[in-house]
Order: sequence, then C-alpha cells, then structure tokens
Amino acid sequence: MMPQTVIFTTLLVASLLFFCWSVYRRFSLVCYGQPEDRLDQPARRLSEMFLYAFGQLRVLRKPFGLNHFVIFWSFMILALANGEFLVNGVFPSVSLALLPEGMHRVLLFAFDVVSLLTLFAIAFSFIRRLVVKPPYLDSLYVKGKSPEAFLILSFIALLMLAYFGLHGAMVALGTENDTAAMPISSLVGGALAAHPSLVSTVYSVSWWLHAFVLFAFICFLPHSKHMHILTAIPNCYFGALTWPATQPREKFEKGAVYGVGSVERFTWKDLFDSFSCTECGRCQAACPAAITGKPLNPRQIVHAIKTNLLENSHALREGRSGTLPLIGDEGEGTNTEEAIWACTTCGACMEACPVLIEQMPKIVKMRRHLVETESRFPEELLNLFENMEQRSNPWGIAPGERAKWVSTLPVKPFAAGETEYLLYVGCAGSFDSRAKQVTVALATVLNAAGVSWGILGKDEKCCGDSLRRLGNEYLFEKMALENVELFRERGVKKVITLCPHCLTTLKNDYRQYGLELEVVHQSELIAELIRSGRIKLDKKDDSLGRIAYHDPCYLGRHNDIFDAPRTLVQAATGTAAVEAERNGRNSFCCGAGGGRMWMEEFTGERVNHARVDELLAQKPDTICVACPYCMTMVEDGLKDKGAGQVRVRDVVEVLAEGLLRKNA
Repeated sequence: MMPQTVIFTTLLVASLLFFCWSVYRRFSLVCYGQPEDRLDQPARRLSEMFLYAFGQLRVLRKPFGLNHFVIFWSFMILALANGEFLVNGVFPSVSLALLPEGMHRVLLFAFDVVSLLTLFAIAFSFIRRLVVKPPYLDSLYVKGKSPEAFLILSFIALLMLAYFGLHGAMVALGTENDTAAMPISSLVGGALAAHPSLVSTVYSVSWWLHAFVLFAFICFLPHSKHMHILTAIPNCYFGALTWPATQPREKFEKGAVYGVGSVERFTWKDLFDSFSCTECGRCQAACPAAITGKPLNPRQIVHAIKTNLLENSHALREGRSGTLPLIGDEGEGTNTEEAIWACTTCGACMEACPVLIEQMPKIVKMRRHLVETESRFPEELLNLFENMEQRSNPWGIAPGERAKWVSTLPVKPFAAGETEYLLYVGCAGSFDSRAKQVTVALATVLNAAGVSWGILGKDEKCCGDSLRRLGNEYLFEKMALENVELFRERGVKKVITLCPHCLTTLKNDYRQYGLELEVVHQSELIAELIRSGRIKLDKKDDSLGRIAYHDPCYLGRHNDIFDAPRTLVQAATGTAAVEAERNGRNSFCCGAGGGRMWMEEFTGERVNHARVDELLAQKPDTICVACPYCMTMVEDGLKDKGAGQVRVRDVVEVLAEGLLRKNA
C-alpha cells in the first residue's frame, strides 16, 4: 500500500469513527424522550417525505429557497462523487470508471455542472448573509453571520474548488480524456496546460484539500446545526399526519406528571425536532408574536430544547435531573414564561417550517406544566378559569342567558330524529352583544334555506377551546366529558358552528373522547346551500364597497377552510374580496387564539394592530371575518387606529343582508 493510501485510510477511519461516536452520542439523547407512535401509515409518510424533504416544497415558497434547493440536490448528487473519492482513496483501483461508459459519462457531466451550480449557490449565500441579510436570519442566540455558518459554506466552496482543481489537473495530465463530458473541468485543464510545471502540484494540493475538507466536514457535521442534513429527511417521514393543533390527552391519576417542565418530559419526536431545525428563521418570520416584538420566537423555543438537552445530557445519562432549567429566567437553553404565554397557537410557525417541526404543541405542553403542576399562570387567567368552571363560559354569565338572542326569532330546541342540525351557538354567539348579531344573521339564513336546526339553549356549555390551548387540561377534560355525554344523550350527529375555535374543538379534539360528529362551519354549510340552489341572491349588494377578507387561523390554517367564506362574499356582492398581503394558508393572526383573547399585551406592538394595518393597506370600506374572536380584534384595532369608518362584517351577515334585500 502506498504511503498516501495509508495516511488517507487512517484519517478516513478516524473521521468515520469520530462521526459515528458523535452521532450516537447525540441521537441516543432522543431516547430519553417519552414514547410516541409515529410509525403508522408508512405509504403516506413516504409520500410526505418525498414531497417536503426531496421536493423541498416549503423551501421553494420563498424566492431564496431556490438557492437551498440547488445546494440540497447538489449534495445528493455529489454524495456519489464524494463516495467514489473516499473509496478510491482506500482502493485506488475502484472508481465509477468501472461503470458502463455511457453511464459514467452522464455522471461526469452531472458532477461537473452541479459543482459549478453549487459554487454559484454558495456565493449567493455569502452575499445574502453579508450584504442583504434579512432580519429573520438573526435571533437572540442564533445569528445569520455566525462563524459556524461561514465555516460550513467555506467547506462546501472548497470542496467544489478542489473538485475542479483535481479534475482539471487530470485533464491537463491526460489521465482524464473524456473532456466532452466535463466542460468546466476541461476549461480548468486548458488553463493549467499553459503552466505544465504547476499541474502536478495542483493535482496533489487539490486531492489533499478535497480529502482534508471532507474529513473535517465529517467530524464537524454532528456538532453543528448542519446535523439537519442527517435528520431533516427522517423528520419529514415522522411528521404529523394530521394538523397537530389537537394536543394529546393526559392521564389524571395518582403520581402522574403533567405537561413538560424538564426536557426529558418531551416526546422523542419533540427532541428529534430540535436536532432537525435548520435555524432558517422561516417560523420566526411568520410568528405574530415575534413580529410584534414579544419575547416568543418559535425558532428560539426549538433551539432552547436542543441546547437544554445537550447541556443536561451528562446528568440524564446518569439518571439525574438536569441543572439547566427548561423554563426560567432568560438564558440560552431556557424558555421564559413570558415567551410561553405569548403564543396565539395560530400555527404559522408549523406552516412555514420546511422540515415539519411542530413548535406550537411544545409550547402548549410547557403551558400545561405551568398551569397543572406549578399553578403558575398570568393573573388575568384566574377569572377565566373560575368562570369556566362555575358557569361554563368565559364571562361567568348565568347559563339561563344563553338563549336570550332568540327572543325575536322562531327558534326550536334540538330534538333527535326531528332536527337535522344542532346549531352550537358557542359562548361568543350567545353572550357577546356584537357576536349575537352574527347568530341572528345565521338563524335568518338557515330559516330562509329551510334547514332543519335547533339549539340546546341553557343546557349548552363552552367547548373548552381556550382552556386546552392555555394548558388547563384538567378543566378542559371535565368540560369535554360533560359535553360528550350531553351530545350523546340528545342524539346529536350534525353540528353547525359560528366559531372556528368551537369547530376545531368539537370536530378534532372531541374525537379523543370517542365522539365523532359531522361538524361544519356556518360558511361551509351556506356555501353548499348556494351551490345546491337552496339560497339564491338575485340582487347583488354593492353597499359594502370594497371588501377585504381576513382568514381566521382556526378556520383556514387549522381546518383547511379557505374558499367557503370567500364564496359567501362573492355570492352576496357579486365581487370577490380583495386579499391582504398575507392571506390563505399564510394569513396573519388577529392575536386572540391560544387563549390570548383573555389576556392583555404588555410588550411590543399589539398583534391586532399589525393585522389591521395590513388590511387597511388594501383600502377597504368593509373588512369581512368569519370568527367572533377576529370580529372583536379587528373592530378594536380599527378603533385604536382611528379607522372606525371601516365596517366589520361576518361573512354570514353579508349574506343575510343580501337575502333581506332580495325579499324587500
């Protein structure tokens, strides 16, 4: 064996052993997480993996994502070239040249072109971080201009330069004759041919540079954020198959531990998520709390979990609790309570993440710990919890007041076998003076279409949405069980809701309690009534002027209902609503979700102000919503902004007004 081969083989074996040891040390920490089944539906999981990991679907949503797409696929293609280099370094007689000539030529051409594209992509990455760095690349503990990021980019650039130096020298030396298949290397070889005394030196320097950078890359990879090269693809495979706004049930029994107060209380998937984070900042750029200056940053939450796990790893391996707190004062590896309570659970972070990390459920798990184990939560929530427990509504109003909105309408109680739909009015639709107008409008539309519906009246209870998102799982479960029993007793099968939060709770959360209901949002049902011809609007209403539509997070992003509300606006006015800059799946929260409806904002800009500014940029005369929370937040925002002349209407109100005009 030649000395060069011996040195290369020794360094390669040492690098691979260090790599395996490092990967084992990190991945074994995932095993300290709680069990969670993510092995069901393998065909669907494979499909998701190919779509998001290999297809880079979410990466390509941003213009600069094309750059990452090039680097990703270059990495995949050049893995073959680098594999050949490593094997050839140990066994010089083994190379891809042993393949059939045609196949070998295709590979040589691909390696040459892809290496050049990678060089361009790396150059763009340097420019982006040094010259035109977007603000979301930086967070408190993660910086866009970090030495680690530049080191990795430099490694990749050096590998490409070494590739062209090596193969250019081979062309110049005449050991690589297939120049047509290597257009870039041939150009380099042509330039080197003018300096024959340098060719051998360039060959040797390029060969060893390629080798040393590869060895350094192999050793450094598991200790950097670029470990996501190893974890992103499996993380997409193990991603949630349903939108994870619904949190798992807890077992309320003696000795049980509630929520997550230390890192090992997360599931293995939560911990694996932390190693899969690319720290790209897309979640940060989408988060309403982060954008408006709150202490919450979803990227920071995931980064803190990884840092906490690594810092406490020694203690965990010895069976002890870690010394770095998961929840506490500001510090790397620790989440503050202010950050945990700032989440609106809108899900924008999860929608933006290219590798399907689930940030929001981790926050709710920590809320559960604070509420159920520590009894530590913002003081303003105390009244909410008491009102929910005693009167089953956020305001603590007597249940007998629930049905007062029906005084002017012929409304029947729900009766199994006689009534098709239960109209689940919800707390806002029953008690809030503005939302009650929406309830009346819905009742008017349902009656006009001849829909068979009824209500529970004073027997209706809150669905518990805010309690669950705020982490008060014990009280949520109590109310959920009561509702499930009530629905079964009354024989309820089909439900109409006004509120997207009621919709997602009755439809998605209550399945965990064995109750399968057909739940539709009012906009879905009415859109279907329009399509079927049961509602006809001959006169188009133009009195509302220019209409902008705001997507409620729990209707759109959480339940995939985007078109139905827009259908109602179009049907009533004959004109499509104008869209805010962020709309549909990428819409911006009103600030009321996740129980934030019942909490004040003391830091930064108010979320509803930011959203109202965005809506006002469309110069609307009317803003349409489809959620009572959004109604309150948008109306308040307009008043605060001195834009009270802009009307706010629920989409069902727009349609009801159209019906009344038709019949006038």
